[in-house]
Amino acid sequence: MQSSAHRTPAVLIAAPASGQGKTTLTAALARLLTRRGHRVRVFKCGPDFLDPYWHQLASGAPVYQLDLWMTGEQDCRQRLAQAAQEADVVLVEGVMGLFDGTPSAADLAVMLGLPVLAVVDAGSMAGTFGALAFGLQHYRSGMPWAGVLANRAASAGHADMLRTSLRDPAQWLGALPRDAAFALPERHLGLTVATELPDALQRLDAAADALAQTELGRMSLQDWQRWAVDLALPVTSAMPATELAAAPLLRGQRIAVARDSALCFIYQANLDTLAQLGAEVVFFSPLHDAHLPACDAVWLPGGYPELHAAQLAANTSLRDDMAVHIAAHKPVWAECGGMMLLFESVQQTDGSTQPLWGLLPGQVVMQQRLAGLGPQQLQWSVGSGEGGGDGAVHTLRGHTFHYSRTETPLPPTTYTTRPGTNATSAARTEALWQQGSVRASYFHAWFASSPAATAALLGAEAMEAA
Repeated sequence: MQSSAHRTPAVLIAAPASGQGKTTLTAALARLLTRRGHRVRVFKCGPDFLDPYWHQLASGAPVYQLDLWMTGEQDCRQRLAQAAQEADVVLVEGVMGLFDGTPSAADLAVMLGLPVLAVVDAGSMAGTFGALAFGLQHYRSGMPWAGVLANRAASAGHADMLRTSLRDPAQWLGALPRDAAFALPERHLGLTVATELPDALQRLDAAADALAQTELGRMSLQDWQRWAVDLALPVTSAMPATELAAAPLLRGQRIAVARDSALCFIYQANLDTLAQLGAEVVFFSPLHDAHLPACDAVWLPGGYPELHAAQLAANTSLRDDMAVHIAAHKPVWAECGGMMLLFESVQQTDGSTQPLWGLLPGQVVMQQRLAGLGPQQLQWSVGSGEGGGDGAVHTLRGHTFHYSRTETPLPPTTYTTRPGTNATSAARTEALWQQGSVRASYFHAWFASSPAATAALLGAEAMEAA
C-alpha cells in the first residue's frame, strides 16, 4: 500500500505516433515551468539518448529513462519517488505511439497512475482530431487521462475547429502553431543533440513562449494539482536493482569515458552505476583531446563517428594512446559508435570511404535503412574470485539502434538476444567481438541492470559468454 502523505503533479506526454511533437511539447513545458521558478524533473520512456539532452537543457536537471523491461518496474518507481521528493512537477515523455511496443507508454501510465497528456499533429485535420483524442482516451480501460493538445495548428480559426471537434471541451489544453522558430532539427538517428546547436535554448524559449498562450501554459501550479499522483514507493517494495550497485566492485579503478559530439550516447544512470561501483569517472574527447587520461579502463559509448570521421582519424596521438592502452591489456568496452571508431574505415552512404582508428580489423558500412532496432540482452558468466564475481550468469539489458553494418574477419564471441531468449537460439541478434582486452558490439548496455556484469566488463573480473 502506498503512502498518500505527498502527491506530486505528474503527466505522461504521449501521442498517436512518432513525429507528433512529444519532445517539443515536453521540453517547452519543462522550460516554461522552470522559467516560472518551479522545480521540474523530466523522464523519457524507452532507451533514448537524444531527447534527454533537450529535456535537461529545458529543466536544468538530469534526465533518466523509464522502461518497464530494460530498467524494470522497481527502478522506474524508485526514480519517480526520488523525483517527487525534489520536484514541483514531474514530466514523462512517452515513446512512439501511446500503445506501441511491449511494454508500451500506456502500460507505464496504467501501472504508475500517470495521467496521459496527448499531443496530436493536427496540421492536416479538423474533425478527425476529436475522434483521435476520444480513441486515445478510451482505448485502454483504467488509463488516467489529462487531456489533449493540438500541435502545428495553421491558425486561430483552425485551432477553434479542432477544439470544437472534442466531445468533452474540458479535454482541450490548447494548440501550438506551426513555427520554424522552435522546430527541433533531426538527423538519421533522431533529434540533433541540443548541445551541438548554439541556438538550442532560444528554440526552447520560443516554444515555451508559444505554449504560454495555451490553456495548458496558463495553468498555475495550483491548477496542476488536478493531476497529482502518489509516487511514493510501496511499503512492501523490494530494493531496486540500482541499489545493488553499491558493492564497490570497481573501487580504486579509473574509468575514462569518451564524451563529445562524436560519442555522446550516454545514460546518466550508467555514470551513476559506475560511481556506485566505486569507480572514478573521467571524461575525454576523441575529437579534441590529444591524449587519453591516465586510466584503468575505457568506455567508448555510441554516437556519430561517421559524421566526424576525418577529424577523428586525424587525432593520431589519441589513437596511439588507445593502442598503448590495449597493448597493456587494459579493458575497453566499445558500444555501437564507439565500436565503429575502432575499425579501420567507414564507407559512407555516398560510397566514399574514410579511415578510422584501425584498432580492430574490418570496416563499417553506412546504409539508408535501419540495420538493428529493439530491446536486447547480453548474458555473461562472471567468474568467482577477488574481483567479486560469483560464478553465476548475469544479464545486462539494453537495446540496439543503428544504420550501419560491420564487415570484419573477427569471429563473434557471443550474441545478444531479444527478451526471453538465449544466445543459442535463432533469435540471437547483435554480435559481440573480442580482440585482446577490447570488447565491442552494437549493443547499448543499461549498466544498472547488472552491476556485477558491468564491473566485469570494465575489468574487475573475467567474463565468459554464457
